[in-house]
Amino acid sequence: MSYTQMAQLEVMNAVANVTSQEDYDALRMTLSLFFAERAQRALDKLWDEGKLSQAKLDELRGQHLRTLYN
Repeated sequence: MSYTQMAQLEVMNAVANVTSQEDYDALRMTLSLFFAERAQRALDKLWDEGKLSQAKLDELRGQHLRTLYN
């Protein structure tokens, strides 16, 4: 079984036990924190490798990178 399949089973088991708004909110927060932590680790790695710096962040701050939809 792949890690993706194992994760899907875990999430499905967790969702199956959501019986209230409080449970839903807690699960949502847990997933949000999980992905926020992973994103922070990736940013820290880029910073440590010198691929990201304050100058680069300042440069990106002024850019508009949204996709144009017609």
